Amino acid sequence: MDSKATCAHCGAALPGMRNPLPTVDAVIFDPARGVLLVERANPPLGWALPGGFVDVGETCEQAAVREVREETGLAVTLTSLLGVYSDPARDPRQHTLSVVYTAQAANLAALRAGDDAKTARFFPLAALPALAFDHARILEDFVHGLKGINPCPPGPVPAGS
Repeated sequence: MDSKATCAHCGAALPGMRNPLPTVDAVIFDPARGVLLVERANPPLGWALPGGFVDVGETCEQAAVREVREETGLAVTLTSLLGVYSDPARDPRQHTLSVVYTAQAANLAALRAGDDAKTARFFPLAALPALAFDHARILEDFVHGLKGINPCPPGPVPAGS
């Protein structure tokens, strides 16, 4: 953001500050359907995780829930922080940093594209379309985390083991 601040002592204009803009993204994964992506209606075009800019006065968590609702119609509960992504080249429009959460949807039947999403649909992790921004890297990190999860809890330990 540009700063129009002046020196409190002499009144001279201070140099402008340029900071990355905060954004959020959400990984909504259903083992039977895959990961939820939205087809962007505005440039940069392509498929992406649901997300967007944090508004003044809201937390990153509130922004993630709001953006998912606006773009997909889904009410979600955030389940964990996946990571923070801040490569200056991650967004071709400007330097952004994204706080990325995993989330669970309350009712997948409510899925519909909205706001600046042209389409919203699930893709199997093994058959993803070309992704905008750095979302391929984000999903690589997500998949790496899945590999550490045992989908089947261990059964009872046999007696005498």
